[in-house]
Amino acid sequence: MRSGCLVSVVVRFYEGLDVRNKALGNEVHQKKRKGDMEAIWLAGVKSASFVPNGLTSYMKEGMRTSVEAILLVQEHNHPHILLLQIGNTFCKLPGGRLKPGENEIEGLKRKLSSKLGANSPSFQQNWQIGECVAVWWRPNFETAMYPYCPPHITKPKECKKLFLVHLPEREFFAVPKNLKLLAVPLFELYDNVTRYGPVISTIPQQLSRFQFNMVSS
Repeated sequence: MRSGCLVSVVVRFYEGLDVRNKALGNEVHQKKRKGDMEAIWLAGVKSASFVPNGLTSYMKEGMRTSVEAILLVQEHNHPHILLLQIGNTFCKLPGGRLKPGENEIEGLKRKLSSKLGANSPSFQQNWQIGECVAVWWRPNFETAMYPYCPPHITKPKECKKLFLVHLPEREFFAVPKNLKLLAVPLFELYDNVTRYGPVISTIPQQLSRFQFNMVSS
């Protein structure tokens, strides 16, 4: 795809969707899950605790590859991103770490079903994974990530890819009890590094080349 091209993205309206930092309404069903250790990896951990865990994984499996989903909905004719909130402050995109050798698309589908799947035969999600819109690198065992791999780094510790995921007209989600599913508008994410970190706060820029078609059911 040529750079500068506008790509059309359909953004669905979700009934019961609260504005900004409010949990989704009755579209979300809570489900129990034991403590999500992967969330701890991504939850802004301090360098001191990150080093031993990351080093053990790196020595065993090499560079960590993770995939995350950009799920778009709309409220008041403005795109919102669905985020998972851990505790009272930290937010992350749905997704997580791939298994060694796992395909990125299939791995993201697996992660989305694990994080948001309803665990019911009546609600089987068919995740439609779109294009990769951003790639981030972790050069060392600290928490900082960059949208490029520094030239002096020959063995980065993690590569994270963000994919657009196209949602159907109506979708049901289930989330663990220790998490909340939020719909956050693009205008709040933009340049809000303090609140959302560099990866999420730059999503509005990554999506600026897309043309949004707002659809109300």
